[in-house]
Amino acid sequence: MSADAPTRWLITGAAGMLGRDLAEVLAEAGADVTALTRAELDITDADAVRAAVDGHDVVVNAAAWTDVDGAETEEAAATRINGDGPRALAAACAATGAVLLQVSTDYVFPGDATEPYPHDAPTSPVNAYGRSKLAGEEAVLELLPERGYVVRTAWLYGAHGRNFVATMLSLAAQRETLDVVDDQRGQPTWTRALACQLRDLGAAAVRGEAPAGVYHGTASETATWCDLARATFELTGLDPERVRPTTSEKFVRPARRPSFSVLAHERWAEAGVAVQPHWREQLTEALKVMAPGAGPAPVEGGRSGA
Repeated sequence: MSADAPTRWLITGAAGMLGRDLAEVLAEAGADVTALTRAELDITDADAVRAAVDGHDVVVNAAAWTDVDGAETEEAAATRINGDGPRALAAACAATGAVLLQVSTDYVFPGDATEPYPHDAPTSPVNAYGRSKLAGEEAVLELLPERGYVVRTAWLYGAHGRNFVATMLSLAAQRETLDVVDDQRGQPTWTRALACQLRDLGAAAVRGEAPAGVYHGTASETATWCDLARATFELTGLDPERVRPTTSEKFVRPARRPSFSVLAHERWAEAGVAVQPHWREQLTEALKVMAPGAGPAPVEGGRSGA
């Protein structure tokens, strides 16, 4: 690629919540983008992957098995997509010289910390989904030590898929009160904010300004699921007291969830890329798209309640 040529991007999993936002963000930036859905590219098909990667400078893998509970009984299938798929992409990128951004998860950690996990903290997944995603991380870092980037994220929500915020908006119209878990802490992250960060990281990588390796792509500051639900109600003009705190014991799931999903952001400075905004700032912007027309009720003097 010549110095003045546009960067050519390939997005896998382009029909997903993150993939769609990333395609929009890159298009708005005038990038040359190929966006392939699961139906258009099976990332576990090595031959198809090699053909798709050829001619691109940056590959973002947003394709994944995302059924956390389902992975408990179908771990081999989950690992094929989340582990073997990234390995095939990394091998193709190694052959062509492309940069690979592999989207991963906080679930590679046990979730028992009391301080934010740094990028080099020991991994120890507590469920099958986490193990499958860790396999993908290891493949990328092994095959692309100088052009492989693992971006761990967590608590994603957005306009283009099923997610917690969308569920809260739906349930708000169906139930008077909601019981929401208040003993799990994380960083609610809007997919568009992550997409912008991936765009900037990919550009820095192509310029040779971003060290390869692991980054943590989540919102600044922390919240519980109950905090997020209450903020969603408040910011759409509903009474946040309708959301009642409860414990994880009230919602037993097949896959164990980490209770502490807070990731540290220290590596972004090395890449010259900004950390993401505060989670509440992200939610405020996201709700303009996810719940258009909704907002805090006006009060005397035209000010809105907080």
